[in-house]
Amino acid sequence: MIVIDEEKNSWFLFEEEGKLLFDVNCSHSFVGYDFMMFLNEDEIALYKEKGREYLNALANSIDYSCPISRSSTSKYKDRYVYDQYSEKSLDAINSWRKKNGAI
Repeated sequence: MIVIDEEKNSWFLFEEEGKLLFDVNCSHSFVGYDFMMFLNEDEIALYKEKGREYLNALANSIDYSCPISRSSTSKYKDRYVYDQYSEKSLDAINSWRKKNGAI
């Protein structure tokens, strides 16, 4: 897994075995959490067309929908994969920051 891009304090975009994995920093009142999901074909096409602007809008949409809430009807809810990829993503972020002089 490698970091492709990031929006500081908002999201990371990773590449994992040829797929794009999007990790959004969500916050609701006093609760903060990461929501990670693989981008689907439509989202990848929009990312290629609109770039970071699209990822910022997607991150806002994910955050606003509160997908981890039990009562949430978020369309992203069933795509949650953070638990499976959290360790690999943290390693990738550490490598990314070392490479970019942030550590």
